[in-house]
Amino acid sequence: MTDAVQRAQSDSFWEEAVGSARAVAAGDLVLVAGTMPFTGTVLHGEGDPYEQARAAFAGALAELERFGLGPEAVVRTRMYLTHARDVDAVCSVHKELFGAAPPAATLVIVSGFVDSRVLVEVEVEAYRGATST
Repeated sequence: MTDAVQRAQSDSFWEEAVGSARAVAAGDLVLVAGTMPFTGTVLHGEGDPYEQARAAFAGALAELERFGLGPEAVVRTRMYLTHARDVDAVCSVHKELFGAAPPAATLVIVSGFVDSRVLVEVEVEAYRGATST
C-alpha cells in the first residue's frame, strides 16, 4: 500500500477557481474529480452525448494513467447527465470502456452544469492494488 497522498493538477480553470485537484491518490485509492468533455477550452462532441461521454471518460482515464493505472483498475464510476434521453448513449460508452471489468456505477440526472453546452460529466475511482500481484 502507498501511504503518501499525491495530488495531480491539470490546466482546468476550475481547479484554480475552486481550489481543487484533478486527481488525488490516497493509499491505494485514486480519485478523479468530475471531468467534463473538454481539452483545455475546447468542448468535444457538442450536442452529442455519446461523444461527450467518450471525451469525458478519456480525460478521466488520462488522469489515472498519470498514476500508472488503466480502466481495469476502476472500481467506481459516477455519470451525471442533463437529460434522461441520453442514458443509453452514455451507458453504451461506459460498457465499451468497462465491460470487461465492470465497476460499481451511479448515473444521476442533474439540472445542468456550469457550461450549458455540457451534457455529461463523469467521475472515476480506481484501486491501485487491483493491478498488483
